[in-house]
Amino acid sequence: MSDPLHRVAFIGLGVMGHPMAGHLARAGHDVAVYNRTAAKAQTWVAEHGGRLADTPREAAGGAEFVFCCVGNDDDLRSVLLGHHGAFASMPADAVLVDHTTASAEVARELHVAARERGLHFIDAPVSGGQAGAVNGALTVMCGGDAAPFERMKPVALAYAKAITRVGESGAGQLAKMVNQICIAGLVQGLAEAIAFGEKAGLDMKQVLGVIGQGAAQSWQLDNRGPTMVDDRFDFGFAVDWMRKDLGLLLAEARRNGARLPVTALVDQLYAEIQALGGGRWDTSSLIRRLR
Repeated sequence: MSDPLHRVAFIGLGVMGHPMAGHLARAGHDVAVYNRTAAKAQTWVAEHGGRLADTPREAAGGAEFVFCCVGNDDDLRSVLLGHHGAFASMPADAVLVDHTTASAEVARELHVAARERGLHFIDAPVSGGQAGAVNGALTVMCGGDAAPFERMKPVALAYAKAITRVGESGAGQLAKMVNQICIAGLVQGLAEAIAFGEKAGLDMKQVLGVIGQGAAQSWQLDNRGPTMVDDRFDFGFAVDWMRKDLGLLLAEARRNGARLPVTALVDQLYAEIQALGGGRWDTSSLIRRLR
């Protein structure tokens, strides 16, 4: 058996992190994993091998690259900072690659904290959802210093189809906010279009097939349009997660003065979906309000 390519760690084995870490293991890396709910890490090790760690610090010890995908800013600080955090044991010049969708502020804060310890921090939120993680086809938008980005890129290509540095620290998170603004308005537009077509008595799967060949085509139309027609919302990206992301970007807009009237409206429409008990439904469930 050949030697592992790199010693790496993965912190956070949720619906995204679990398959992403799996791709790293299959690529031949020596992977240590940590998850707050230990059973998930145990399941991952049973499936992929690797090493089970009891703390982020233990997982990151000796790792050239530490990947992280947790819930929010506070979760991120809890697994990176402090006595049991990953920063405490990462060797000099190691790279922390954060795939959490978090604020640009925390990215900049952790970039500074890493640099003070002789480490590197790349904010690297992803797009592509659970299917993209499982299929190794995520799009990754990165902020941070160029040299560590270039070092980590070939490693992260184990689970990504595109990895791009879009600027300095925090720029990756800002680019993810742009992504979510685009999706929010698009999904509401798609929901309204399908609801309108249904009221008009059209065969909406046929209509989606037609308009998908023209200017209305999008990933959401191709992949979520037919399932919206079928009233299926048991997959993909959950409403609760989208509202977290929209909260981050609306807060950023208040800081930078950007006007986001449609996005703010869609955020409130998602709040209505949560009130219906749909917090774990896919984001395409916006159509439920219109039926």
